[in-house]
Amino acid sequence: MDPFRFCLALLPLGVYLVVLGGLQLSRRPILVSGGRDLAALGLALSGIAIIGPIELFLPRAAANTFGVYVWPLVMACYFLLVILAVLTARPRLTAYNVSLDELRPLLGEVALGLDADARWAGASLSLPRLGVELHIEEFSPMHNVALVAANDRQRYDGWHRLERALRARLAQVPVARDPRGVLLLALGLLLFSAAYARVAFDPVATQQAFVEMVHP
Repeated sequence: MDPFRFCLALLPLGVYLVVLGGLQLSRRPILVSGGRDLAALGLALSGIAIIGPIELFLPRAAANTFGVYVWPLVMACYFLLVILAVLTARPRLTAYNVSLDELRPLLGEVALGLDADARWAGASLSLPRLGVELHIEEFSPMHNVALVAANDRQRYDGWHRLERALRARLAQVPVARDPRGVLLLALGLLLFSAAYARVAFDPVATQQAFVEMVHP
């Protein structure tokens, strides 16, 4: 792989891993909406998508017609697909740097504050007045917990109220820094270093690969 494509694949992914590492090293649990999570993942994979399926299936006729301007058009299509995925996905909240045992009582407290009719059923929670039904999924290797909509019959304003209230409650809870964040940070910095070393080793080849790619 040429140096330019190598950097293009690694840099967005490196930024994503550094941000995840920072979340894991926070002294407070961090609550992120599913839309932001999915959008961040789409950005992280954008470089890999460019040098992979996008470049592979790039229409030659479009490249010949639009020249260098074909890339903004193609990337606009990619990000529109990411936005479509964000808009059509079920509501979801992800709490980073917290375990299920730590989150569940806090979620129950917030739920009762928002809806006196809130009820638990195993790992599922129903807030009928807010129009929210969710179940909890724990991802122990990353030390985070996801609140996922149980079905498509959800009220988005109810989810926004739950998100605001739960984020405010989590901001009051101190937690230990998760050492796994150091690993994510190190991996992200390693990707940065590898990309920089590849460019520094052969800047002429990097420039040539860039010119060849943007002028198909």
